[in-house]
Amino acid sequence: MKTISSAIAALAVCAGHAFAEPSVERGEYLVQGPMGCGNCHTPFGEQGLDISRDLGGRVVEDNEHFIAIAANLTPAGRVSDWSDEELGRAIRECLRPDGSLIGPPMPCAVYRGLGDEDLASVVMYLRTVPPVENDPGQSTYNIPLPPTYGPPVDSVTAPERAVSVEYGAYLASSIAHCVECHSPIGPKGPQLDAEHLGIGGYEFVGPWGVVVGPNITSHQDGLAGFSDSEIKQMITAGLRPDGSAMKPPMPYPYFARMTAEDLDAVVMYLRAMPPLPDP
Repeated sequence: MKTISSAIAALAVCAGHAFAEPSVERGEYLVQGPMGCGNCHTPFGEQGLDISRDLGGRVVEDNEHFIAIAANLTPAGRVSDWSDEELGRAIRECLRPDGSLIGPPMPCAVYRGLGDEDLASVVMYLRTVPPVENDPGQSTYNIPLPPTYGPPVDSVTAPERAVSVEYGAYLASSIAHCVECHSPIGPKGPQLDAEHLGIGGYEFVGPWGVVVGPNITSHQDGLAGFSDSEIKQMITAGLRPDGSAMKPPMPYPYFARMTAEDLDAVVMYLRAMPPLPDP
């Protein structure tokens, strides 16, 4: 069976490009860091996320529109029967092997931009995590899902890892999906067009109550009045400049594991976003 890693290597040879080598270490950093996968895929315990059952799956949202189940991503879950290519396609294209689509709140709109090497690294890491015996069930949607989230994704080349606006944009979209959670929801899903990107308005309902994703653009309604260090503190510690605590579901503990360079790149991108007022 050809794995994602070997498929990427073949693409690299054919294209004549030098790709970064996928690795379990890179996958661990992404899953346990900026992607924050456990924020949705880890069951809750009495004190919050039950890390002893990390990535074992849970009910993420239960409302009138749908019951969304984040799957068990460990080797004890259904994904153990999927090939590396099938698991990678489910992550990047939200398409299961049986042809069914994964619905919200999985950030399908932005994961399509996940680079080949990063995708392969994530799959490699998920194959190594401890198995968690837990069947969280399957999602039920009372709203129509689209026939597809887009055409098949053959290959994606991520930007060079650097403290740059380009790499910051990649981190804030296809990795940490900041732009999806901080943009309003329309009839067809997240509004990621130029007029709505990053202006906030997405409502999250959970044990914490109702939280509305704020404006993260360079507008005065957004981050213009905050220093770089204040923005970093809000991202990684969930603390406002006055010391007050911010609420979930933003995955602060995961973002706290981001490298200093990646965090700098994200802030650089946020500063470069067009200034747009609140919706």
